[in-house]
Amino acid sequence: MIEGQVVAITGASSGIGKATALELARCGAKLVLGARHQEALAQVAEQIRLAGGDVVSRATDVSKREDLISLVRLAQENFGRLDVLFSNAGAMPIGPFDELAVEDWETMVDVNIKGVLYGIAAALPVFREQGSGHFIHTASTAARKTVPNQVVYAATKAAVLALSDGLRQELAGQIRVSAILPGFTDTAFSEHVKSPELKAQMQKAGEKFAMSPEAVAKAIVYILQQPEEVNIAEVTLRSKAQA
Repeated sequence: MIEGQVVAITGASSGIGKATALELARCGAKLVLGARHQEALAQVAEQIRLAGGDVVSRATDVSKREDLISLVRLAQENFGRLDVLFSNAGAMPIGPFDELAVEDWETMVDVNIKGVLYGIAAALPVFREQGSGHFIHTASTAARKTVPNQVVYAATKAAVLALSDGLRQELAGQIRVSAILPGFTDTAFSEHVKSPELKAQMQKAGEKFAMSPEAVAKAIVYILQQPEEVNIAEVTLRSKAQA
């Protein structure tokens, strides 16, 4: 039952986060949206309000622990609780190891791994006090299959998968934990890629077999529609065209 649930989403200004926010709003959820890009985030929130939805938002950088604490607090202050934390924000400045782009590696670790951990640290005490809650984490099919130029990114997403699985086992019986593993998705993933050649390759591949972020949003809805006693541990999805 999604109607009335309070759902916080990071990376909510575009791509999978935006599509999920709009889809859950249509299902009657109350949304708490966070993202770094304030103008785009405000536009998503306004779109939900104009459609009659309940939504609040704040600028959120998931690499800063205090921002996740503030996002969870925003949910409590406005709606009195938090039912779901969808840790979706991600970074993908991929490239070959020979570039030694250490700052890009640090960005992926800070956003893709620490961002999930900071979300857990912020929401777990709230879920414990409520006696219920649901963590959903965006991993990737890259967590299962590493390819050249995406090694560090794949490693961070494999870490998300391991964190989700371990957390689910520790919290079994009270709090649900799910991981979603999308394949190529039509988001702004190539914006982070610095190499013009690699960016062109990624864009070409995306045009060939990327699925829509709305498809991933529907998978999130599926996870949340399950009975309270059911925990969907993982959902992997990719376009029919992607091998």
